[in-house]
Amino acid sequence: MTQDLYGLPVTGADAAALQGINDLIHGFISFDPKATNVMKAAVDAPECCLANTYTAMIWMLLEAPIAAAKATPFIEAAERVAPKVTVREQLMTQAIRAWVDGDVPACITLCETILEDHPRDMVALKLAQYHTFNIGDFASMLRVALKTMPAADDIPYAHGMVSFGYEECHLLDDAAASARRAMDIQRAEPWAHHTLAHVYLTRGQITEGIAFLESVADTWDGLNSFIHSHLWWHMALFYISAGRPEDVLQAYDTHVWGLAKDYSQDQVGAASLLARMEFAGIDVGARWGDVADYVAKRGADTVSPFLTLQYLYALGRAKRPEGEALLDAIEARAKDTTQHDHKTWEDVALWAAHGIAAHAAEDWDDAIRFLGKALPRLAECGGSHAQRDLFEQIHLDALIQSGQASKAQQVLEMRRTFDPGGVPLNMMLADVYDQSGLPGQAAIARARAESAKATLH
Repeated sequence: MTQDLYGLPVTGADAAALQGINDLIHGFISFDPKATNVMKAAVDAPECCLANTYTAMIWMLLEAPIAAAKATPFIEAAERVAPKVTVREQLMTQAIRAWVDGDVPACITLCETILEDHPRDMVALKLAQYHTFNIGDFASMLRVALKTMPAADDIPYAHGMVSFGYEECHLLDDAAASARRAMDIQRAEPWAHHTLAHVYLTRGQITEGIAFLESVADTWDGLNSFIHSHLWWHMALFYISAGRPEDVLQAYDTHVWGLAKDYSQDQVGAASLLARMEFAGIDVGARWGDVADYVAKRGADTVSPFLTLQYLYALGRAKRPEGEALLDAIEARAKDTTQHDHKTWEDVALWAAHGIAAHAAEDWDDAIRFLGKALPRLAECGGSHAQRDLFEQIHLDALIQSGQASKAQQVLEMRRTFDPGGVPLNMMLADVYDQSGLPGQAAIARARAESAKATLH
C-alpha cells in the first residue's frame, strides 16, 4: 500500500494510478486542469478503487443530466474492489455512489465522517463544501472545513476552504484572516483570492478590491475555466461599481466568456455578468445570442436550481423558444417528490422561475410578485451571496421598469449600505429620486456617482 500526496493510504495503485490520483487531489482543490488525468488512470487501472471513484466524481462535476450515466461504470468498478481497500476509500466510494444515486445528504454525511478520522483528506473536504454550498447550508460549509484544523495547517488550500466557509457565514474578519493565512503559505491560492474578492465586495471596498485582484491576476493563467472566469467575473463586478464599462466588457470578452462555452459554470457566469452590465446601463450588443445558443443545447436541464434559473434568464433575455420548454421542466421538477431537494424546487425555484419568465416578457407586476415570494429563501437554491444578488437585481429592475419609484428607492438605499459609491447604483437612485419629486436627493446621488467615477478611474 502506498500514500497520496497528503500522506493518506491508497490501495491497489501502481505508479501511474497514484500519479493520476495525486493529480486529481491537487487539481481538484487548486483548480488545475490536471485533475482530469485520473480518468486515464482509472481506465488503465480497473482494480484501483480510488482512481475509479474519483473518475466517477469528475463525471458528476460535469453538472449535466448525462453525468450520472457517465459516472456509473466507474463507480461500479470501484465497488467491485471496495471490500479490499481501506475504510476511508470505502467511505469515499459510498459517498460518490450516494451522489450518483441523487442522495446528496448522504454524500455530505459520508464526507464529514471521513474528515473525522482523516482531516487531511482534501477531496472529502472540497466535495462536502461543494454540496453544502449548493444547498445553502453555509454553517455546515464552515463546520466541515474546521474539521481539517490543525492537522492540515500546512495545506494552503485547506485554509482557502476554511476562509470561504467563514465568508458565507458573514464572518468577514475570520474569512480574511484565513485567506491571508492561505496566501502566506502560497500566494497563488485561487480560492483565497476568491474569498477576499467577496470580502472586499461585501464591505464596499471597490478600490481595494480592484487593486487586490489585479495584483494576483497573473497567477490565474493555466487554471481551469471555472476559476479563471469566475475570478474575472468578480473583477468585473468591481469594474461595474467603479463605472468602468470598457474594462467590464474587456474582462467579459477576454476572460469570462469563451474559455469553455459548454460548461455550466462558464455559462451562468456569462449570463449573470451580461445581466448586471445591462442593469448598469452598459450596452452588451449581440452578446446574449452566443450565450443563449450554448445554453439552449442543455435542453431540460434541472440538475441544479441555481444553475437552471440562470439558464432560464439567458434564454428569456435572448427570446429563445427553448425557455418555455425549460420552464415546463422546472414545473415538472417541482412536482417530483422523490428528490432530496423537492421543497426547494417547489417552494423557491418554481416561484423564481416564473418571476424570471415574467421579467423576460416585460410583465413587471408578475416579476415583482413571483420573485418577491422566492427571494427570502433563495439561499436554499445554492450560490454565493454575490451570485444570488443577480435575482435581487432582476427584482429591482422590475420595480424600476414598473414605475414603483418609492419601493425602488427603499431597495437602492439599502444596497448603498454595501456599495456606497457605486456609480450605476447612484445613477439609478438619482433617477428614482427625480421620479419621486425629490430633486435635491437626485442631485446628491448624481454627485456621489461623479465623485466615485473620478476617484475609481
